[in-house]
Amino acid sequence: MPMPRPAHARPLIALPQRYAATTSALRYAAVVTARALADAVYRAGGEPFMMHPGEPEETADRLARCAGLLLPGGGDVAPWRYAAEVGVEVGVEVHESVYDVDDAQDEFDLALARCALSCGLPTLAVCRGMQVVNVSLGGTLRQDMGGPTAEHRHKVHAVRVAAGSVVARALGAARADVSCYHHQCVELPGRGLVPSAWAADGTIEALELPDGRGWFAAVQWHPEDTAAADAGQQGLFGGLVRAAGAWAKREAWVS
Repeated sequence: MPMPRPAHARPLIALPQRYAATTSALRYAAVVTARALADAVYRAGGEPFMMHPGEPEETADRLARCAGLLLPGGGDVAPWRYAAEVGVEVGVEVHESVYDVDDAQDEFDLALARCALSCGLPTLAVCRGMQVVNVSLGGTLRQDMGGPTAEHRHKVHAVRVAAGSVVARALGAARADVSCYHHQCVELPGRGLVPSAWAADGTIEALELPDGRGWFAAVQWHPEDTAAADAGQQGLFGGLVRAAGAWAKREAWVS
């Protein structure tokens, strides 16, 4: 018989791991999680659950034990996945800058996104995570933003945030300086997704689901980079964990 969940228990936040060919501390290929992401979840009162990438068909059962989902950054989504959504042949030309494409990682992340959004599981998507959500809802990406002078790699820049949006409430501000590392961006937002933050060059930097079933925010930047010292960036993780806590209480009551 399962033990009852303590009333004060931290809500479990699914954090899918990333495949890595090598790591400095291990002799072989590894699955890894950015410590800054796990730390930010833990500071917010959540329990990071390092979820090993697995078969997409098992996603719903595995995710059912969690109260929230954090979709992290990583390599690029295979271009054919979003080209196919708009009727382009699978043999779409791939830009030379596309890197670290992993079909197993794509399948797993897309399955997580679809499952979480369909049931209203509280979700925060970061960088690649935002792009995964966009693709999962039929949106498209720009394979490359135009080279070193146009991309947002190793950059801290200002974003304008829509007043009253989920992201603005989490940040506590309508403007923020954010840490970015991306050479791709959203081109066409997916079904139901609404842009809620923009860089000075017009790049969409956040997406929301106004008609979604649960708490959801997606940001193109990396809030974990500065969350330890920036209350606004930490607020995104706080928003996720608070919503996850409410989800966990509701599920405990229902069961």
